[in-house]
Amino acid sequence: MVDTKKLEALLEQDGIVFLTYASFITQSLIVGMTEALEKESETSDLSMKTSNNMFTIFIELSQNMMNYTKKIEIDGKEFDPKGMVIVGRNDNEHYYLLSQNVVSTEDKARLEPKLQTIMDTDLAGIKKLYKEARRSGKDKHGNSGGGIGFYEIAKRCKNIEYDFMPISDNRFNFRFKAVM
Repeated sequence: MVDTKKLEALLEQDGIVFLTYASFITQSLIVGMTEALEKESETSDLSMKTSNNMFTIFIELSQNMMNYTKKIEIDGKEFDPKGMVIVGRNDNEHYYLLSQNVVSTEDKARLEPKLQTIMDTDLAGIKKLYKEARRSGKDKHGNSGGGIGFYEIAKRCKNIEYDFMPISDNRFNFRFKAVM
């Protein structure tokens, strides 16, 4: 049986958690969770800017999980992995959004250089990259993926963190955190 006290303590290590979801992601679930975030932002009296940034980042991360999560094979059995998203506030009054999902080696090879470029670029440069990507249409879902959405996130937060943890020869757990 799951010890909910341990799970709750783990989730709150980074501060107050408003929303936690770990399972299959669908568009209707994203809508429902956005409504829950809207209620939380009203109760917490968040500014319109903070609320809008939180919603935008949440939607981007959730759609990335929905569109790019890969199946994994363990001991000859194929599993549909579940994405995870957490929204919370840490002790420094900063809000954060954390996502985790399984990606392929190919997706890692596409995502990592883009994410590193974002990490190495100032806000003005990120805005320029965002505009260029929008004009070119190259980084839309279904094409090379994982571009314009990360620029959108980077424009709206103080910093991002990411890592890729290997889980097999061709699959990685992709963890992404945006702090506002």
